[in-house]
Amino acid sequence: MSAKGVLQLDSFRLAQYSVQVPCFICGNGNSFDSELCRHCQAPMALAHQANIQKVPPQLVAALGSAGAGKTVYLGMLTDMLSQSGGELQLLARGAFSVSLQQMTISALADCEFPDKTPNEPDRWNWIHCQVRSEKKRHPIELIIPDLSGEAILEEIDHPHTYPVIRAFLSKCSGVMILVDAIRLKEGEKDQNFFAMKMISYLCELDDDPKRGWPTRPVGVVYTKADQCEPCFNDAAEFARKHSPGLWQHSQRFSRCRYFAAGVAGACAMQMELGGRRLVPLRVEPRGVIEPFQWLVGELEK
Repeated sequence: MSAKGVLQLDSFRLAQYSVQVPCFICGNGNSFDSELCRHCQAPMALAHQANIQKVPPQLVAALGSAGAGKTVYLGMLTDMLSQSGGELQLLARGAFSVSLQQMTISALADCEFPDKTPNEPDRWNWIHCQVRSEKKRHPIELIIPDLSGEAILEEIDHPHTYPVIRAFLSKCSGVMILVDAIRLKEGEKDQNFFAMKMISYLCELDDDPKRGWPTRPVGVVYTKADQCEPCFNDAAEFARKHSPGLWQHSQRFSRCRYFAAGVAGACAMQMELGGRRLVPLRVEPRGVIEPFQWLVGELEK
């Protein structure tokens, strides 16, 4: 004689998968338990966090070619603002938002620069943060990814190669374009051409004279300026002298400003089996907060 029993059906759990959760970056649907968007590889945590907030976060991009110093700049920026008691303060939203800060500070503490950002979007670090200002009553929510410089250039030259980059920049409220000041001073033209391409790409995404990129804030940040003192003295004059193409293209934006920033106070070349490697001897942040502070102020207008 067979025993009788009652088995609970778990088919009701399948109903959860019938409801698609739109990605906050590209807008395409995903299952409720997806870690990354299956279309653009952006973290789905961004969508879940945005859904529980009254005001959706704004998107801000830090763009630059490979080796321009995006990772070091963003990592140092978040570290300084998260421990700051000054006018601007930053609070990370979600554990994943601390990864870039941790990686950068750990590398600098070991007298190394962090590894180059990989080209695969699923390996990029994203920052979702709340920024508080003493001058403003309400904080502002921002999402800032550490995009690969090589991936950015590939998307510029071959649009739609990286859907996440195109979707993100289409929704961006502002951008910081990072340019290597040392390479410009030494006469290399690739930094100038990259910035010119970047500006043209942004204007092609949305050139509406009232709401498009011509009216959005754009900050040009000359990185590694600690080894280029004239850049700190007058960043705008440095731009006119060493990157005239970038200077002319930037006139298409009604809100554009030039800055100089540096993280490593001094660097040296270290001999290894694979060749020479640039290492930071000490960390002396300079001009890191100013570009971001200006951009946040422009977004709040």
